[in-house]
Amino acid sequence: MSNAPVAFGPATQDAAILMLMFGEDLAAEILRNLSPAEVQHLGAAVYSVDEVREDQADRVLEDFLMRLADETGLAHRSTGYVRTVLSDAFGPDRAQSVLARINPLSLERPIELLDWMDPQSIAEVIADEHPQIMALVIACLDATRGSAVLNMLDEDIQPDILRRIATLGSVTPEALADLEAVLQRKFKASSSSSASQIGGVRAAARIMNFMRSDAEVRILKDIRKDDRDLMTAIQDNMFVFDNLGKSDDRSLQTLLRTVEPEQLVLALKGADELLRERLLSCMSVRAAAGIRDEMEALGPVRLSDVQDAQKRIVATAREMADAGTIVLAGRGGEEMV
Repeated sequence: MSNAPVAFGPATQDAAILMLMFGEDLAAEILRNLSPAEVQHLGAAVYSVDEVREDQADRVLEDFLMRLADETGLAHRSTGYVRTVLSDAFGPDRAQSVLARINPLSLERPIELLDWMDPQSIAEVIADEHPQIMALVIACLDATRGSAVLNMLDEDIQPDILRRIATLGSVTPEALADLEAVLQRKFKASSSSSASQIGGVRAAARIMNFMRSDAEVRILKDIRKDDRDLMTAIQDNMFVFDNLGKSDDRSLQTLLRTVEPEQLVLALKGADELLRERLLSCMSVRAAAGIRDEMEALGPVRLSDVQDAQKRIVATAREMADAGTIVLAGRGGEEMV
């Protein structure tokens, strides 16, 4: 008897991926409506799935949604039903973005379509738009993705975009209309009439927290030429490596457990003695001794390497704070979560 793996057709493979995306409860409900032979065949296909790439999952999901819209008309006649099904499968927040692919007119927040796009795609979409549109789009993203998109845009316009983000506030319906006109043209999204709080100094600072050190210095230096006060405000709202020492022991212990020792060794090479001892005190005696030994053995290192290591640790800290895993104390001692 042959032990060769069973080959499944594209449709079966796509169905298996969908089952994995739907989760256990909804998948079980689907299986209850199949024949025994279909259950066996689909189940084997599910077991054969090794790893699903993000682009592959997006393609399968989009194809499924398009088929749903074309073959059943549910997208146009029973939006409430489809929303309920998608909410069960993906949760209410993501369901709104998914529903937009079936029926763009049902989208309540057009900007949520960007959740489905990688930074490279977003950068390509807005590359030929006015800097104000770029700033609005980036300000609506989380800091990690926003910094990635900013990094991919022309270096000459990066300071102008960050400056615009930092000076955003309560965005008028007219300003949002400009943004949504772009999204409508690019993604067939609908319009919105309510004012929203987008951007601001803190948003600009959070984006800068995730930028590389050389890009950070270059952008802030350019902003300083036109508006020293704005540059200072952005810097004052940035969370830097030195701020870690103000956080509580439990948060630092949680953070340091996720940081690679090699990264911490490099970052501490550029830290002052007080901060170094503060962080090492939140580790076990054995682990702290190991870090000290590695620091001594490392010898001189480039300042840029130290800064990049510190940036990566700060980025990790910010992500954990945003997820509610830790609490960070920022400049002036205020909480930054």
